[in-house]
Amino acid sequence: MSRVAIVTDSASDLPPAAAAAAGIEIVPLIVSFGSQTYKAGVELSTNEFWRRMTAPDAPFPTTAASSPGDFKAIYERCFAAGASAIVSVHVAGTLSGTIKSAEIGRSMLPDRDIRVVDSGSASMGQGILAQLGAEMAARGGGAADIATTLDDRKADLDLYVALDTLAYLKKGGRISGAQAAIGTLLSVKPIITIRDGLVHTADKPRTRGKARERVLALLTQRPIERLAVLHTPPADGEAFRREALARLAGKLDPANVSIQLVGPSVGPHIGPGCVGGVVLYAR
Repeated sequence: MSRVAIVTDSASDLPPAAAAAAGIEIVPLIVSFGSQTYKAGVELSTNEFWRRMTAPDAPFPTTAASSPGDFKAIYERCFAAGASAIVSVHVAGTLSGTIKSAEIGRSMLPDRDIRVVDSGSASMGQGILAQLGAEMAARGGGAADIATTLDDRKADLDLYVALDTLAYLKKGGRISGAQAAIGTLLSVKPIITIRDGLVHTADKPRTRGKARERVLALLTQRPIERLAVLHTPPADGEAFRREALARLAGKLDPANVSIQLVGPSVGPHIGPGCVGGVVLYAR
């Protein structure tokens, strides 16, 4: 393990294999279907989540932050593995109580160097920051420098996702009933973004095709350093990736374009049939 360990949570949508390869520890958040509760990515895989999410008459899934004790346990594991400091990058505090649990977990280890970073984002918005942190740590970067850089680079992130409906955001309490009703009445395919840690509607195209085209335009409006394509079943993430690369021909190394199936921590809030991405714009 690098001298500085990088920790994030399952709302990052980082695939477990990719996180492990980068040396990133993931704290699983909680997802519940009725009375059945699971640790995301540990007791409930992304594929199994979507099978249950789209099953007829399935109860609406709910999400919750992990306990401070869960964070403390992960932090202790990192130190036991040889880390001298930790940078812990999490979903926006305005969207989840996760970062509060992380901060309490940190307070349980007062003699340890643990820096908690609010990504101001979700999904691969925080995932990309965690990856940047892991790369800096692998090069020997210190915890203070890594935390400062990640806090700075979050200004270069943008997230745009075309939804099939606003109903899931309403059920999850991330938007108001009035906002959702407008989308339903107009029969639009809303495009959401995150601004100042809050979910906003970036545009309201009338068809899936127009929404997809608009998301591509929004994501590629500035020079890009990295792109993470996001999708939920049955949307075709690979086709969207090809379309994005065609727009960016010669401007972005395909190796810097990944595809993530949105997982159990974010999926309940956006629902099936979504496609979009997170970009880290170049400086």
